[in-house]
Amino acid sequence: MAVEENVEEQLAWEARQRNAAAVAAAIAALFTFVGTVWRGLILSDLPRHGVLEALTRAEQPGPVGQLQSLRIDTFQYYDDRALAVVVSSVVVAIGYLALGWALTYLASAVRARRPGLPKPIVWLPLVGAALQAISTLLSSIGTTFAISDFLDGDRTVDSASDITSSGLGLFAQLLGLPGALALALAVVFVSLNAMRVGLLTRFMGVLGIITGVLQILPFGGPLPVVQCFWMLMLSILFLGRWPSGNPPAWRTGKAEPWPSSADLREQRKKAAAEARGEVYEPPATPEAPEAPEAPEAPAPEPVGAGPSSPARKRKRKRK
Repeated sequence: MAVEENVEEQLAWEARQRNAAAVAAAIAALFTFVGTVWRGLILSDLPRHGVLEALTRAEQPGPVGQLQSLRIDTFQYYDDRALAVVVSSVVVAIGYLALGWALTYLASAVRARRPGLPKPIVWLPLVGAALQAISTLLSSIGTTFAISDFLDGDRTVDSASDITSSGLGLFAQLLGLPGALALALAVVFVSLNAMRVGLLTRFMGVLGIITGVLQILPFGGPLPVVQCFWMLMLSILFLGRWPSGNPPAWRTGKAEPWPSSADLREQRKKAAAEARGEVYEPPATPEAPEAPEAPEAPAPEPVGAGPSSPARKRKRKRK
């Protein structure tokens, strides 16, 4: 009875939080995509300089570090659009936080159906998402301040090299590395276990694992197409609008492992037979062949019955 009450309480909690989690997943998909594309468009015409142009500076007299930087126009371009860059970073940061909330909801549902899941996994999405959001904001703000100080200073080569090593920028990098790893692990572990208990279909589970890998290894460029698509599908699943119907585990509150390919084929065959009015009989499991009997060992000959025994020799002598 206590177990049934716990299941009912868990289902009631999931029902109350479902809409908020769906909105969070949709915000994560939208804001991550819009913020990334917006930032790319802002900096699409950023002036760049080639290596040959930089090498020609080495022929000039005096220390190279005291010469005027070739990237002054690049930094000026960035400074003129610094506010838009910071705002785009804010949009991406909100997307990270929304993703953390949606994954925490899914992780809580998984742990209710699989108590063996470590409790830190439930909170890992929020921790990783918060670190990523803070790192994204601090990196953008730190770069903006460093470029502003460069433009207000002597604008030398040495000053330009100090932009990437500013204190705020280094702190953002220190937060970003563990944040990216934590969020990637959270997406992978939650997707894998949600698929095992039947909260995610195999397609969504595998796509979630790929999304986690892409958090730290962005194959195919910086545009997060796969990640945003998965988050959007997650929102549809939370709303109970999955095209083929939500997995049964969302209704029962218990682990309902997703059927294998062979099980799905059997279900389709059974449904087709019932539609024709026939009785479906599952194929009989082939019995394992019996092991052949070992041949009987020949009876040992009596001692002294060999062809070279003394008894045979005596008989030959009598003849």
